[in-house]
Amino acid sequence: MPTPSHLKNPLYFDFRAARRVPESHSWPGLHDHPVVDGGGAPGTPDAVPVVDLRDPSGGAAVAARVARAAEQWGAFLLTGHGVPAELLARVEERVACMFALPAADKMRAVRGPGDACGYGSPPISSFFSKCMWSEGYTFSPVSLRGDLRKLWPKAGDDYASFCDVMEEFHKHMRVLADKLLELFLRALGLTDEQVAGVEEERRIAETMTATMHLNWYPRCPDPRRALGLIAHTDSGFFTFVLQSLVPGLQLFRHGPDRWVAVPAVPGAFVVNVGDLFHILTNGRFHSVYHRAVVNRDLDRISLGYFLGPPPHAKVAPLREAVPPGRTPAYRAVTWPEYMGVRKKAFTTGASALKMVAAAAESDDADVQQPLVAVSS
Repeated sequence: MPTPSHLKNPLYFDFRAARRVPESHSWPGLHDHPVVDGGGAPGTPDAVPVVDLRDPSGGAAVAARVARAAEQWGAFLLTGHGVPAELLARVEERVACMFALPAADKMRAVRGPGDACGYGSPPISSFFSKCMWSEGYTFSPVSLRGDLRKLWPKAGDDYASFCDVMEEFHKHMRVLADKLLELFLRALGLTDEQVAGVEEERRIAETMTATMHLNWYPRCPDPRRALGLIAHTDSGFFTFVLQSLVPGLQLFRHGPDRWVAVPAVPGAFVVNVGDLFHILTNGRFHSVYHRAVVNRDLDRISLGYFLGPPPHAKVAPLREAVPPGRTPAYRAVTWPEYMGVRKKAFTTGASALKMVAAAAESDDADVQQPLVAVSS
């Protein structure tokens, strides 16, 4: 077993030197449910849904596929999205180069207590006593050049190349996020006029924020005992996941309970519905419980592009998503408020969404709550 770090830093674990999985990284209960292949023929029970934005059937057919996937799975594979394949290859190459930096360089950017950005284990790892078999780096695309100077204090070619590629990627992804948001609204059954009215009144696309989280899952000597990322739901609106061609992402499904292994489809994004979008759609589009497993022989890289509201915005069920004569299923919350609820849920084993459920006797005025109320 390696020492926690050749730098004598307890925050760093040298995965490359590991010859076995230590108790600190060994998770119980990983095999309580079977794992099934999600790459079967379309329409089969465990085949992960695929949405092609260039489907010749037209926009209504695409919106219907999004609705089915979001209602039944809370996730889908997105193809035909228009983000160039060569850009995705450059993104993956830059991410791999970043995680290959010497430990001392990465530790300069370590995420401190309460920090949202920086290098380290996944942000949710603080809620658990066991460690995950992964490294991560989180940053905001709008401030990445300042954030990344922690890794490359003298800038240089690697710094410039990384920043250039990530800014180009962010530009494409922000356009795609707006397209997908509109598609989600159409999938709820909104007309063109209603979609335009929602944006004019609530400014969702205009105020939506993005965060990027890079993940490196090193090869593992005993993958049956280790876990790359603990099972969880994403907290925001929705997430685009770019993953290398080494499978590892798994989605949880009921009836019977099982994990579905998401196939690694070249050029495709995995789209995950998050908890705040679950609230936004009054539970019609549900957030998905997912995890990442590790591989004995191969490293795996993924990038999560997370979309959500600004911190001060109150998120409540969209009026059009609440059935006539019914009251909203959830109360309005800001993202920071919901993260506080989530923290409590992690420590107690409760459901964060159930903790923000509205009282059954809520009056009809709640239906008029704005989808996202932005304070000035």
